Amino acid sequence: MAKKRDYKKEYRDFHGKPKQIKLRNMRNAARNQAMKEGKVKKGDGKHIDHIKPLSKGGTNGKKNIRIVSAKTNLRKGAKYSRVRKK
Repeated sequence: MAKKRDYKKEYRDFHGKPKQIKLRNMRNAARNQAMKEGKVKKGDGKHIDHIKPLSKGGTNGKKNIRIVSAKTNLRKGAKYSRVRKK
């Protein structure tokens, strides 16, 4: 039988750290801004993707953000993807 996850320990050891809280607040701010601009809606299945992840020194600036499907963003993870110019 698989070991049961200890969510409280995970939060205490990782998610509750000041750096992680700051990054989460930055992600939330980017999403809120996109919602104000009408680019995304709550429950629409879209994610705000940071082209250069916040964890790698990226910002919430408009040049570093794009709207993608949840599947695309979750597949990418914290990888740094350059935007192709059309």
